[in-house]
Amino acid sequence: MPEQRINTYEGLFLFPQAAATDLQGATDLVQQILNRGGAEVLSFAKWDERRLAYEIKGNKRGIYFLAYFKAPADRIPVMERDCNLSEQMLRFMITRADYVPQEIIEASDGRTRLADEIRLRSEKVAAGAEETSRVGRRSEAEPAPADEVDDIEDEIIDQEDE
Repeated sequence: MPEQRINTYEGLFLFPQAAATDLQGATDLVQQILNRGGAEVLSFAKWDERRLAYEIKGNKRGIYFLAYFKAPADRIPVMERDCNLSEQMLRFMITRADYVPQEIIEASDGRTRLADEIRLRSEKVAAGAEETSRVGRRSEAEPAPADEVDDIEDEIIDQEDE
């Protein structure tokens, strides 16, 4: 039986800007694809959130995730197929990364930073939902804050201009 080659790979995964509201879901999808391919994740991080060079499926902005992993060479097509079948992922690229030094791979690991960002974003969403429900419960006798009144007036003016 031939010996199974295990190589180091670099994977770059692109999600639409809408994934920013569900970073955990995007992260879980990439992890699931890598796990299904039998990969050992060495490093994983949110690489960047930026404007795309051209529109992809109606998206002008995207979020990139960068992963370094070791996997059997014959499992890469399985991972590529899973990425192609994913409806959430816009693009991906998996290349061999044998040239990348181990120090660079270890330094690029941003799992704790990503976990902190996911937690902070979920807290911000929860705080926004709480604020929305508080504003919705305001009694008629309680006046709206001045900045809310200004925002509402601006919206009315914009609608009248259209």
